[in-house]
Amino acid sequence: MSKTKAERAGDIYEIARENPYVQRLIEDEDLRESLKDAFEASKRAYGRATGNGKGTVKAVTGDKKVQKDLRKAAENLQEVSDRLRQPKKRKGGIGRLLLIAILGAAIALAVSEGARKAVLDALFGAEEEFEYTSTTSINGS
Repeated sequence: MSKTKAERAGDIYEIARENPYVQRLIEDEDLRESLKDAFEASKRAYGRATGNGKGTVKAVTGDKKVQKDLRKAAENLQEVSDRLRQPKKRKGGIGRLLLIAILGAAIALAVSEGARKAVLDALFGAEEEFEYTSTTSINGS
């Protein structure tokens, strides 16, 4: 039984959605921007190289604007390639974990007298309990 166009389109969409490169392209705005810049520079270079009537080889080897556009396209494509190869950056990571730990410790110290006492004892040593006895007497004897 043959699938309808809508079913095939849905299947293609699901396959593309699972592809990690497509995922990166969807999520990474800088990647999309670099790809768009590379396409536009290539389009300009192609239009200039084929539309001048001198011949494509002569335009590519002699026309500075074509060379500039080709260089820009190559640089942007290299950037796209590098970004696709890099592992996806995690947001937060150790810095966020450290911040949460510090805030949790501060709240614990603010709420718990036992925790404050334990921290002060660890930092400055335990308080010594002592009894004061006077050597002088009230009667003067």
